[in-house]
Amino acid sequence: MKEQLEHLVSRALDALRAEGLPLPENISPQLTRAKDRGHGDFASNIAMQLAKPLGMAPRAFAERLIAALPSASLLEKVEIAGPGFINLFVRESAVFDAVRQALDAGDAFGHSAHGAGRRVMVEFVSANPTGPLHVGHGRGAAYGAAVADLLAAVGYDVHREYYVNDAGRQMHILATSIWLRYLELCGARFAFPANGYKSTGYVYDIARKLRAEHGDAYAAPIEQVFDGIPPDAPQGGDMDAHIDALIARAQALLGDVRYRYMFDLGLNDIIDDIRDDLEGFGIRFERWYSERGLIERGAVNRAIEQLRERGHVYEQDGALWFRSTAFGDEKDRVVQRANGQITYFASDIAYHLEKYERGFERMIDVWGADHHGYVPRVKAALTALGYDAARLDVLLVQFAILYRGGERAQMSTRSGDFVTLRDLRAEVGSDAARFFYVMRKSEQHLDFDLDLAKSQSNENPLYYIQYAHARVFSVLRQLEAKGLNHDVAAGEAAMGRLELDMEAGIARQIGQFPELVQRAALACEPHQLVHYLRELASQFHSYYNAHQFLVDDAELRHARLNLIRAVRQVIHNGLRLLGVNAPESM
Repeated sequence: MKEQLEHLVSRALDALRAEGLPLPENISPQLTRAKDRGHGDFASNIAMQLAKPLGMAPRAFAERLIAALPSASLLEKVEIAGPGFINLFVRESAVFDAVRQALDAGDAFGHSAHGAGRRVMVEFVSANPTGPLHVGHGRGAAYGAAVADLLAAVGYDVHREYYVNDAGRQMHILATSIWLRYLELCGARFAFPANGYKSTGYVYDIARKLRAEHGDAYAAPIEQVFDGIPPDAPQGGDMDAHIDALIARAQALLGDVRYRYMFDLGLNDIIDDIRDDLEGFGIRFERWYSERGLIERGAVNRAIEQLRERGHVYEQDGALWFRSTAFGDEKDRVVQRANGQITYFASDIAYHLEKYERGFERMIDVWGADHHGYVPRVKAALTALGYDAARLDVLLVQFAILYRGGERAQMSTRSGDFVTLRDLRAEVGSDAARFFYVMRKSEQHLDFDLDLAKSQSNENPLYYIQYAHARVFSVLRQLEAKGLNHDVAAGEAAMGRLELDMEAGIARQIGQFPELVQRAALACEPHQLVHYLRELASQFHSYYNAHQFLVDDAELRHARLNLIRAVRQVIHNGLRLLGVNAPESM
């Protein structure tokens, strides 16, 4: 409906242009839903935008525009308000066209071709493979998946990607932590590093697997392991220097082959766990992109050389620096350390460079909010390489804070004391987790209330929406039990029998669904869809509680069934875009 009205306004502008008004070409009139129905269904400020350049009063231009509007059956009237707002009132009978459209389109209702032909990459989760996903990662997963699915629904060619940080220091800390737990299993006793991965769960499990496969072949005398190692933080030393020295010792004592085997054993075990966890969460990726593969192909060195050739890299204190301050960053950044090791940042530059080279028109990164300071340096590097950094959008997600029994749970993979995403899914279900994660704007803090997520009450917004969907099926089962049928065509013909204000209100809400999906997709705000579905469910429940659907009057019965089946279709389509099921019974 909104698109139809915008087309009418465009035709009116064409008519005025033909009359000699010097209007600019390619004007795209934008209508907005009126907040107060007393001001119509839609409003436009286009008269105030165009009147001044034409030397006209906005109200005078609005009068000419309204006079040029083609006649249309869906318009009841058009009024001018205030300094020149144009308010459009839709004919009541046209409001119910949305019911027919929803039933005809079925699962495709709400989808469009707005972004057809445009390729978008959404990279999300990308958690370091140093442990299981925790509930903080879950929010980025649910949010990124919903953004990707919304963009796909409005026609974009969406590529979903997980960037696997499998080459950095944290992976070496994990490998060394596995080795130290393995040594414990072999009987060694020592103080575990403060900066190691302390988990007595998954790290021990990998260590047990290593020992089951190789026995004591990876063992070494504990005195030899710690000989000459700098003291740890609890002993008044430096925990970073302590763990780095242990990494070097593990590499020296094990040799390249055995160390790499242990490294890959931990990496692959955790990646397999993450992949399985996300698949159970209903989230899929077109590609799992390896940082190590990026390095091994020489892509990182190539990116650094391109920066060097453009004069944006310099040497200082033996390290190689990118002059990012020249592009708005607060300080210059190291891309290669004095010991020759490349930095995470250098890998990220190369990874994003390849995103551009792969031909994506738009790239969306979903990052934790603690990475907000990282955005300027990545965009600075892209600009320095000659690319349009505006094509990269970084969407920040605050970690969810989980509350159980009124107490906040820890979520640190380093301490080993954390709640996994798998634990959360087992407790509240994937549907509740996916839904609750996207209830608020991604950049806002989210307190995840487990008691609410599990409750079967109207206070639980997901239960409330799913229950509306199930109630429609309950009505249809009652219809069948009474030996009656539903004639959709008869219901369409009898739409005029729906005379209640709440019926028109529900139809209007249904009609807003396609534009809501597009708005939520373009803004990358799935929470808009959550609010919309809650409102639709509320309207339906009020209707259900106040009126009978299976009335003796066949025409009215068919019309009401058309309306509630359209409600069901919209709830089903909306929940599916959020990665949530729509049950037929509850």
